[in-house]
Amino acid sequence: MLATLAKSVRASRLLSPETVSGLKLRQNERGKVLMLFGAGVRNFCGSSTLCAKARGVQKKNDVTEKKLTRHFVDHRRVKLVAGSGGRGACCFHSEPRKEWGGPDGGNGGDGGSIVIKADRVIKSLAEIIPIYKGEDGESGGRKNCYGRNGRTTYIHVPVGTVVKEQGRTIVDLTEHGQEFPAAFGGAGGKGNRFFLSNENRAPTAATPGMPGDEIVLQLELRTMAHAGLVGFPNAGKSSLLRAISNARPAVASYPFTTLNPHVGIVSYRDHEQVAVADIPGIITGAHLNRGLGFAFLRHIERCRFLLFVLDLSSSEPWTQLQHLRYELDQYEPGLSQRPRAIVANKLDLPDAREKLETLRSRVTERVIPVSALTGQNTEELILHLRELYDGYLQEQVHTVQSREERITHKPVKEFIFYHSMI
Repeated sequence: MLATLAKSVRASRLLSPETVSGLKLRQNERGKVLMLFGAGVRNFCGSSTLCAKARGVQKKNDVTEKKLTRHFVDHRRVKLVAGSGGRGACCFHSEPRKEWGGPDGGNGGDGGSIVIKADRVIKSLAEIIPIYKGEDGESGGRKNCYGRNGRTTYIHVPVGTVVKEQGRTIVDLTEHGQEFPAAFGGAGGKGNRFFLSNENRAPTAATPGMPGDEIVLQLELRTMAHAGLVGFPNAGKSSLLRAISNARPAVASYPFTTLNPHVGIVSYRDHEQVAVADIPGIITGAHLNRGLGFAFLRHIERCRFLLFVLDLSSSEPWTQLQHLRYELDQYEPGLSQRPRAIVANKLDLPDAREKLETLRSRVTERVIPVSALTGQNTEELILHLRELYDGYLQEQVHTVQSREERITHKPVKEFIFYHSMI
């Protein structure tokens, strides 16, 4: 800016008096900037604030469901190559007045391993890259110096990730901080100091490092929730989740609004929390992987109890229940027999009361009519949800107690059997 001002001043000195008289000096309102206008003089401004665009408060746009699908990934195929071991050194000790120093080649460092670790902060597998390469170990050095081991590479995945190899489940990461060593690094090579013996006082052999493990794994994310909302597209599952929890999934009047599962938390007065998952809509033939059948059905496997959401605006809501049970049982036998409840949604629509009575006469389970739009009778659903959760906790306690009793009584039975044989 100062260089431009100096050029303009030098140019004004070379101009004729007539031209200089034609120049106009203008001062802005702040009294700081001079503008030169006239023939042969280049316009300039001494303040950047006059040229800059006015900056307003940038509003963060809401992320739509289609944009959210780009960030949410529940399946990845990764190739893991652990680090190779460092090469062993072959050298001899060299020091003045010490002619026969002997071998002093150190061993190479071990290659770095690759560990898959569950992290509750991570919510998707979108950050997983296709190939992971572990750090190689350093080679050994003189003076019996060992090479440094390669650092361990950690792959952070969401809680609830299933690790598979060729379709076979290897490990299920269901707890925060749980680790699985997927690929081990190669052992470091041996230096010539390692081969020193009474028979061989000057070994010249040194071994290279071993290569690390190489493996291809499939990572599948299954949503961790206590309850799952299961239903056909446009049944009002997302609206129902918004009505009973703090989740805010996208809601629209067309099918397949939800393309990814959403998890909401239902809080109670005793500070107990129940996680409810909104499973995307299931279509007929989902067990044959039609559409995104397997991608949606795999999230139901984690749910301890199910909430079948039926649409009272359809002509026959009870047929939806039959189709949903069939799809779940075909995908995994006995999946629809878990603790469950039937939720009849859209109670505020006309003719919903008549279809509700017909539905109750055709099923034996408890039917909870609600209206996710107006919030009608959502309290009954929340209370029944807590009953299902308490029953699940009691079942867990009973399972743990029976397991402890089995472990406690097993040595006694073995002791009695041993003495009877004697």
